Amino acid sequence: MLPAHIGIIMDGNGRWAEKRGKPRLYGHQAGTEVAKKTVLAARDRGVSYLTLFAFSTENWKRPVAEVQGLFSLMEEFFRKESLELARSGAKLNIVGDRSQLPWSVRTVAATAEQITAGGSGITVNVALNYGGRWDIVSATRQIAEDIVRGRIDMSDIGEDLISSRLCTSGQPDPDLIIRTGGESRISNFMLWQAAYSELYVSDVLWPEFREKDLDEAIEFFQSRSRRYGGLEPGPGDGRGEQR
Repeated sequence: MLPAHIGIIMDGNGRWAEKRGKPRLYGHQAGTEVAKKTVLAARDRGVSYLTLFAFSTENWKRPVAEVQGLFSLMEEFFRKESLELARSGAKLNIVGDRSQLPWSVRTVAATAEQITAGGSGITVNVALNYGGRWDIVSATRQIAEDIVRGRIDMSDIGEDLISSRLCTSGQPDPDLIIRTGGESRISNFMLWQAAYSELYVSDVLWPEFREKDLDEAIEFFQSRSRRYGGLEPGPGDGRGEQR
């Protein structure tokens, strides 16, 4: 059984560049090329949703030059790759707090969404200025406003309602989260949605991530037995050992 939704924490760009005596932005540029190839590889394997953690709410703490360079790379990616991604059947969806992003990034990102809107092969969530805590707080504020305005009642609040106000509303939660670069933490990524995700940590730095690494992560997922707190595996889940 394939994971319907894969999330990827693309870590290791800076370390990859530093090992080669290059500036960190060199690693981010290489990572952008890998992201495009990974989208196509995931589509070819039948994955329906892919979420790429491109820029977190915490990444503003990085040097100004690196942040500006990252945004320039994002603009270039959206401008150059949108048409090809559309032809490949990919649909781009930007998730995160757009209000703090530079106007130029917001504009090209929105255009990329429009260009790829008809894609039915794979939905690609590009997480920009995204954080799992921000996502939950944003959903909570929306619900609170609806209560104040009398649109809903306190008794309506439940998991389904909260899920419907998150950035990934209408999508399945990620079955598998891949983190490259060897770090074993989730780094504020899809905290609500990741409640039952399988976490796969790869020692491979993101610019070196290849199709075989994606296949290894999928094989890991397929080996798992996902019981969701019960005793029997869920339908279509793997047959590995219980967590």
